[in-house]
Amino acid sequence: MTTAAAHDRRVAEILSLITDTEDDRPLLVRLCAQGLTALPVAGVALALMTDEGPSGVVLAATDDRARKLEELQFSLGEGPCVEASRNGRAVLEPDLGSSGPTRWPAFGAAVLEAGVRAIFAFPLRVGAIRVGILDLYRDVPGWLSAEDLAEALAFADAATVVVLYLQADSGAGLAPAALTEPIDNRAQVHQATGMITIQLDVEMAEALLRLRAHAYATSRTVSEVAVDVVDRRIRFDDSDTGASGDP
Repeated sequence: MTTAAAHDRRVAEILSLITDTEDDRPLLVRLCAQGLTALPVAGVALALMTDEGPSGVVLAATDDRARKLEELQFSLGEGPCVEASRNGRAVLEPDLGSSGPTRWPAFGAAVLEAGVRAIFAFPLRVGAIRVGILDLYRDVPGWLSAEDLAEALAFADAATVVVLYLQADSGAGLAPAALTEPIDNRAQVHQATGMITIQLDVEMAEALLRLRAHAYATSRTVSEVAVDVVDRRIRFDDSDTGASGDP
């Protein structure tokens, strides 16, 4: 199995774990809890992000400390979460004691006082569309192993799928099981996904994710965007906006 195939399979497993349960907690809370179990970390948090950077909204956290540290980064305007959201790349800080206060003067001191010694921040994005941040907190310094880093990236991609699912179809009454099946079985969504695979030369899963990301970015439902794709009012491309008007 290729690395990409193994990654996709792990993302699917994570989504299955958080949906195939009688747990009545919100999906993102379940995802953070699964991350806490699967990774050598002491806290996991998810924050919402916009094109302007962190929105200040903490979507889920495994404990009060992680939530407060997320909120503190927004208040101070500095920290790995803020940095990852701005540059669109993972921020891996394995030893806050040696570099934290220099890199983030205000946040570095506060996070050390809270007992955190390492933070790993992963941006959640699809193409140019920025969705959120996954932060992992550790009580001991040290890098994530290659295996743990791959696991963290899988959780980041799973979180991206869930955030887009929740944002694009808020109020639509979809069941969580829709995350592990075709996200929308309506003919127009299926047809639109097929058209996007041709437009972008990507697999069906990626095309569906791009469809959801565009719906999220434009504050519309997936079905509404799908209709525009099928009617050729929207064509997907690799521009900064991810799509254009009439071809």
